[in-house]
Amino acid sequence: MLKQTPLNAAHRALNARMVDFGGWDMPVQYSGIIDEHNMVRTAVGLFDVSHMGEIEVRGPEALSLVNYVTTNNAAKLALGQVHYSGLLYETGCFVDDILVHKVADDHYFLCVNASNQDKDFEHIAAHNRWNCTVENAGEQYAQIAVQGPKALETLQKLTGTALAGIKYYWFADGEVSGQPARIARTGYTGEDGFEIYVAPGQAEARWNELMEAGREFGIKPAGLGARNTLRMEAGMALYGHEIDASLTPLEAGLNWIVKLDKGEFVGKPVLEKQKAEGLTRKLIGFEMRGRGIGRDGYEVRVAGEPAGWVTSGGPAPTLNKNLGMCYLPAGQAQPGLAIEVMVRNQPVEAVTVPIPFYKRAK
Repeated sequence: MLKQTPLNAAHRALNARMVDFGGWDMPVQYSGIIDEHNMVRTAVGLFDVSHMGEIEVRGPEALSLVNYVTTNNAAKLALGQVHYSGLLYETGCFVDDILVHKVADDHYFLCVNASNQDKDFEHIAAHNRWNCTVENAGEQYAQIAVQGPKALETLQKLTGTALAGIKYYWFADGEVSGQPARIARTGYTGEDGFEIYVAPGQAEARWNELMEAGREFGIKPAGLGARNTLRMEAGMALYGHEIDASLTPLEAGLNWIVKLDKGEFVGKPVLEKQKAEGLTRKLIGFEMRGRGIGRDGYEVRVAGEPAGWVTSGGPAPTLNKNLGMCYLPAGQAQPGLAIEVMVRNQPVEAVTVPIPFYKRAK
């Protein structure tokens, strides 16, 4: 039996194409992936991300636990600030990638990937030797993402919270339609936008109100298909693709979320050793030059020899190119290298390029 978000009936009423996504019954598309993708890039789109997990760490020593189990330095967070971080095994490889929100000095709110929620909770709780509690709180929240250049104007119609005052990767505990909501200026599309955390029973009303508020901008509901093409263009990692239990943040090009100078944390000795000895493989972008699409898992060759693999790949609607990301030996993971992607056992020409592929104009 697939799990359902509180918006399941709304998706079906919109004739969404539903799929099994990590045990959740989720919309992959409504009007079409390219149509939804373009609407988010040019105006505004609405995503149900209620399948994502939430974990709350509370207590006098909450910071000590959060800083020990994550790679970024939570001690640097101000009240109302968010950062991206890694949850690692002792091997230095990923349990998950997460968002850490500082709600209070004794309260941290973690947003985690849907399929990893229970695993993440157990991992964090197992390391808890401090005066704090860890709560697996996913069932207490629904999450709606409103993304795109018109996201602020759309959402502002429904809230007295001054959205322009929330900086990128900050949040405010305010209200939407008079009901309590956590409003975070984060996202997974490469565009401006907000993620709204509300009680599950409020989700459908908020969804319908946002659809109405964005009508003048042509708002469209967007599914997991567009979410994937948008995040890929923006060069954002996806658990199970660019990062997993066999890959480290340094290999994934996520050095900026690893603060080796902050004190002890899970996986730190491995990362220090890796940094000192040098990487054997690294993530790099690529652009297809021949006819074909480099899909996830396809082999990558350099000078005819097997060298790596594609982590994510497909059409990039904004750029009108076939792009992707792949792992290559560290010495070869440089822009401008001619490579071949094995598409249905046939080598297709491609060239390595920097990540991200797309950056919105500020």
